[in-house]
This record gives sequence, structure tokens and C-alpha cells, in this order.
Amino acid sequence: MDLLSRWTEIEAFLNKGGPAIWAIAILSVLTTALILWKVWRLILMGAWAGRTTEKAVQRWAVGDRSGARALLDGRRSVRAVVARSAVTARMGGAYSETEIREEVERVASGQLARARTGLRALELISTIAPLLGLLGTVLGMIAAFQTLQQAGAKADPSALAGGIWEALLTTAAGMAVAIPAGVALTWFESVADRAQTDMEDAVTRILTRHTPPPAMAAAAE
Repeated sequence: MDLLSRWTEIEAFLNKGGPAIWAIAILSVLTTALILWKVWRLILMGAWAGRTTEKAVQRWAVGDRSGARALLDGRRSVRAVVARSAVTARMGGAYSETEIREEVERVASGQLARARTGLRALELISTIAPLLGLLGTVLGMIAAFQTLQQAGAKADPSALAGGIWEALLTTAAGMAVAIPAGVALTWFESVADRAQTDMEDAVTRILTRHTPPPAMAAAAE
């Protein structure tokens, strides 16, 4: 019974804002689901995991190629996948320098595309949510002043004030959705940008490191 009364209160609140606030409410649910899904996806992609890749690059730098490959094998993080593609292409010896770079760029582009999946949707939500709120406010103000005009000299100022604050609910609701969406978008973009920087650094260090002298390679092993 308590849940039913709570839902009745929520429904009454949404009805005060009209269709615009219902649309904003749907956007709020989608925004929450999208943010949670994106965090989960980034965790699965290992967007914050980079220590193993750094260790592998360090081993590669001193000539321990097999050790570097062993550290990267089986890793699913975006940095490790790209670094492994560079190591594999370099160790294969069957590709030219241009072909190696093209292959690594292909793998890196795919990983970055996965890391940025869903960001366009968040950007769209952060843009249209306040616009929907403003639209709802404008429509509510129009309705309030139409009521005032129809009432004529008998207009009740309290009724007008009530109509105005109900109209302003949509603006507040739109901002309440747009602000978290914008913050999450900036955060996810920073995570993707950091991963891109780390991948470029790792690939450059791998591809520019040539075969070490035999003495150095033996010492590394």
C-alpha cells in the first residue's frame, strides 16, 4: 500500500509538468541505465588497467621479447590488446614497417571505438534534456496566462503563481538530468582519451625499439 501511495504521488508530480516532464523522466531512466552500462563495459574492457602493459613494454625495451609477449597473452584490456598486436606484428617479421603500423592502427581504432560507444547518446541527452525542460516551461506559462486571460478581473494571483511554479518544474527536471549526463560524458571521454594516450605511447615504444644486441638480449633473459 505504501508503494502504491508513493507511485500515486510521483504520478501526480509528473502530471503537473505535462508531457515534457514525462519525457524527461524517461530520459532520466535511460541516462541512469546508460551510465551504469558504460561503467560496466569499461570495467570489462580494462579501461583502468595498464600496469601489466607497462611492464610488458619495459621488458620489450630491454630485449626480453618472449617475456613481454607472455605478459600480454590472454589480457583483454584495451592497452594490452593494442600492445599485443604491435608485439605480434613486430615478432612475426613477415610485414613491412608500413603494414605493421596499419595493422596496429586498425586494432587501436577498434578498441577506441568500443571505449567510446554510448558517448553520443549521453551527449544527445545532455543537450535535449534542458531543451525539453524549457519547452515544458514555455507551454506551461502559455497555459497559465491563458487561464489568467479567461478569468479576467476575477483572476486569482495564487492560481497564476501555482501555474508558473508547476511550469518551472520541467526546467528544473531537465537540468537535473542534463547535469549528471554531462558530467558522465566528460568523465568517460577523459577515460577514453587517457587510454588512447597510453596506447600510442606503448605502440611507439614497441615499434621504435629494434632488435637489441645479442649481449643485451642474453642479459635480459
